[in-house]
Amino acid sequence: MEMITLKIDDSVKDKFFWLLKHFDKDEITILDRDEFKSDDDYLRSIDGMVDSILKARREPIENGVTLEELDW
Repeated sequence: MEMITLKIDDSVKDKFFWLLKHFDKDEITILDRDEFKSDDDYLRSIDGMVDSILKARREPIENGVTLEELDW
């Protein structure tokens, strides 16, 4: 099973949900339905995120690591 996130324009929203209603509930399930938020709005909605970013900005550049040093 796959899960995807879609951004649906208001002009086709009703048609899109009409289409989804024609599938069986075991084929497609709407897990979450929210208004679109920009990345910035989403991050600001997380408790403590703004303070964490501001704190990180005050850290000296010498405390940072390069991409090559990260262990992905």
